[in-house]
Amino acid sequence: MKALIVDDSSFIRSFLRALLESHALECVEAENGQVALDILAGSTFGLALVDVNMPVMNGLEFVKRLRGNPEHKDMKVVMVTTEADHAFIEAALEFGADEYLMKPFDEESLLEKLQMVGLRQA
Repeated sequence: MKALIVDDSSFIRSFLRALLESHALECVEAENGQVALDILAGSTFGLALVDVNMPVMNGLEFVKRLRGNPEHKDMKVVMVTTEADHAFIEAALEFGADEYLMKPFDEESLLEKLQMVGLRQA
């Protein structure tokens, strides 16, 4: 399965890539929501890990646009962010995110979220 990692931090993208690739997921990185949408044009991904706060296009706008495209209706979206405000969590879920993972996180927490969205066995 292919995973799209959308975060403006190259460190976080590299960290997530290393974790996911160690579990046999193919990863592609994007530094903001607009780049992610461009990558998605004509491509199929099973998962997107998305930060909220990014330049150009933030994660909430990205999820809103993603869910507006029927081609990506089955793609699982996990927000991965420092935003702990309940309003951000509600907005992300309202716009179509499947789960929400708080930074900092560890491998076990990430794998638990993947299991929760049906992408990993217990």
